Amino acid sequence: MIGIEDVRAAARLVEGRLVRTPTLVSPGLSDLLGAPVVAKLELLQRTGSFKARGALAKLLSLDAAQRAAGVVAVSGGNHGVAVAVAAGMLDIKATVCMARTASARSVAAAEAAGAQVRLTETMPEAFALMERLRTEGMTLVHPFDDPLVIAAQGTVGLEFAEDLPASGAQAPTDVLVSIGGGGLISGVAVALKALLPEVRVWGVETAGAESMSRALAAGGPVPVELSSLVTTLSAPSVSRLTYDHVAALVEDVIVVSDAEAVRGVADMAQHAKLWTEPAAGCLLPAARRVVDRVGAEARIGLVVCGGNATLVDAVAWGVAEQEG
Repeated sequence: MIGIEDVRAAARLVEGRLVRTPTLVSPGLSDLLGAPVVAKLELLQRTGSFKARGALAKLLSLDAAQRAAGVVAVSGGNHGVAVAVAAGMLDIKATVCMARTASARSVAAAEAAGAQVRLTETMPEAFALMERLRTEGMTLVHPFDDPLVIAAQGTVGLEFAEDLPASGAQAPTDVLVSIGGGGLISGVAVALKALLPEVRVWGVETAGAESMSRALAAGGPVPVELSSLVTTLSAPSVSRLTYDHVAALVEDVIVVSDAEAVRGVADMAQHAKLWTEPAAGCLLPAARRVVDRVGAEARIGLVVCGGNATLVDAVAWGVAEQEG
């Protein structure tokens, strides 16, 4: 498992190349949830999500031979865009494997950044294609099964803790983080537990993308059948590395429905004036459950992981929920 010094080292590696996203009190969300809320706004990060941190850190760590081989990544959308943009910055050839369920916006953004996008029918097939390209000699930039990537995602938690005093917020009692493959929550939990030892960290998944909650129930990573419309959380399984971090450091993983995640997007827009993707919208229904469990003492922190969604996407979510 990584430690706080790994997170600090990753912060030094990417320093000056990424946005130090704001940590702000949200009066609107505080009123909505009935508890003080402070939010880390990673949707304002370069490429629109936290994924820029891990992708850039990994590419900066490569030696000349690894760069020359080109890099390959698998993604539900955000990681692929982040790898494509980072590779373009560093003049490295990139191939991104995505399922056809990925948004057209994500595919176009990765291609516009100079990456070759390889589309498969399903996410498990995208992971299999990534592995094949790796064995053929390309350098793997895994979205979550990599200690450096986890440490770089942990810089979100490092900044959150460091910037709390300037935000005017009290330290939260409970911080909620979305889970796909588990890289973000693993790194954030390491940082927060080191800097705010009393904080409880909660994971959030959507039904049909329950790779971490299923792993916790099984005692280790297991493959899951994906059906959630929240493609950016749809990892076919977590890794042993992320499982170990979550099992050791996270209070619990809360599963919400796709419909709740979509309503969370609308609530974020209305009450916080933030346009998020469902991977971040799912935090609000989960936060309500945490407030109910913790009680009046609850002070909530939200890691708003990304905002890569369009109005066309929002219309599609509504249609999908009506059909569901």
